Amino acid sequence: MIAAISWVPKGVSRSIPAVAEPPSKEEIEEILNSRTFERSEESENEDHDEDMVVDAAKQGDEVAHALVAADALGKASLSTTSVPFQDIADSLRELDMEHYDEEDDGVELIGTGIGDAYYPSNDMDPYLKDQNDDDSEEFEDMTITAEDAVIVCARNEDDVSHLEVWIYEDPADGDSNMYVHHDIIIPAFPLCTAWLDCPIKGGEKGNFIAVGSMEPSIEIWDLDIMDEVQPSVVLGGISEKKKKGKKSIKYKKDSHTDSVLGLAWNKEYRNILASASADKLVKIWDVATGKCDITMEHHTDKVQAVAWNHHVPQVLLSGSFDRTVVMKDGRIPSHTGFKWSVSADVETVAWDPHTEHSFVVSLEDGTVEGFDIRAAKSDQSSESKPSFTLHAHDKAVCTVSYNPLAPNLLATGSTDKMVKLWDLSKNQPSCVASNNPKAGAVFSISFSEDSPFLLAIGGSKGKLEVWDTLSDAGVSRRYGKYSNRNIS
Repeated sequence: MIAAISWVPKGVSRSIPAVAEPPSKEEIEEILNSRTFERSEESENEDHDEDMVVDAAKQGDEVAHALVAADALGKASLSTTSVPFQDIADSLRELDMEHYDEEDDGVELIGTGIGDAYYPSNDMDPYLKDQNDDDSEEFEDMTITAEDAVIVCARNEDDVSHLEVWIYEDPADGDSNMYVHHDIIIPAFPLCTAWLDCPIKGGEKGNFIAVGSMEPSIEIWDLDIMDEVQPSVVLGGISEKKKKGKKSIKYKKDSHTDSVLGLAWNKEYRNILASASADKLVKIWDVATGKCDITMEHHTDKVQAVAWNHHVPQVLLSGSFDRTVVMKDGRIPSHTGFKWSVSADVETVAWDPHTEHSFVVSLEDGTVEGFDIRAAKSDQSSESKPSFTLHAHDKAVCTVSYNPLAPNLLATGSTDKMVKLWDLSKNQPSCVASNNPKAGAVFSISFSEDSPFLLAIGGSKGKLEVWDTLSDAGVSRRYGKYSNRNIS
């Protein structure tokens, strides 16, 4: 399945991503120790190596798995229960490795005919020429141009979790091409992502993806490095899983203590990341220092989603399974915030990018509710009614995305396997287009900032889909006038 999708702005990615240095044995041990493995007291006896291999495989860390397995194999070869030394000696004697480089008398080496031909240059040698062509094509495939759209999918398959970095080429002739450029193995089932350009490693900007998962930590990975086995930054997490055979968990300072369900990066304050968790908390992190600056406890159940206001970056929205949405204004830390009650568990929240006072909430019962903060009641006991209530889908509306260019155009995705486009003009929603993208239950959708009518879709079938919404006659007729405009 694909649990989350994030677009990377065009021109940000390094044209040829760097390749990570192979980890040392000490680094592998550190990685293994940092993962939240379940180890029993028996792991100290003869089953220790086998358990480590199984744990590494479950976590999806292929490098760690291979190295630990090799280490275990090496130990096995030294044990008294391994293959008898005499059998190995007999096998080597049969191969006669001591004389492998001596020519046998009377044997003519193969080398007559075209094999002896001399080519004045490598370009004329058909074998080398083909090899050079293959290398050229491979180099071209690995190059990310400034015009390439990049999409990051948080994906799980066969108990292996990873981030897939996709390239979407959309040439002028209309024949698009889409392929996986590289992927990153991650240790836990991903639930949410947020792209950010905070210069964690120095410089003006970066190209990073924050990942929330079933674990309480938030990992931030560098998308410009291939074959990386460790994140650049880890926010929170577990420092100790078991102690003296008793089930006890020790968390890092200010860490979440349950799954991270939602993430939101602040584009104005680029080092700031908000997180929502099943531990009922909302946290504000400084990714540059790796520390939690603020912890908020205004919800009474799992917090599913967070979102920063596009126009007032100090304002944060959060939605919870307690069936409330809360708005906090960082400019007034002492204020308790504004609260709205909704009809079902919150799936996601989203601010309208075209106005600072409107947002939508999608719910588990298939509805979408819109709110105007100007109508919010300062008295928490008073109910603020929604601007509209839209019965959008037959099942949970897991994901929504506002079009960044066309005002009032909202996309919704549901576990009923449908993606729909809505015109929210005058708070009277009308369906513009409906599509079954064959992605299964839809968990994540996102309009592109660079190509605003491209909608990326991910769901239970685990296949990335990209819908050119302007190809729909209804969308083209109503919003085609925006297709040649740029986002201001």
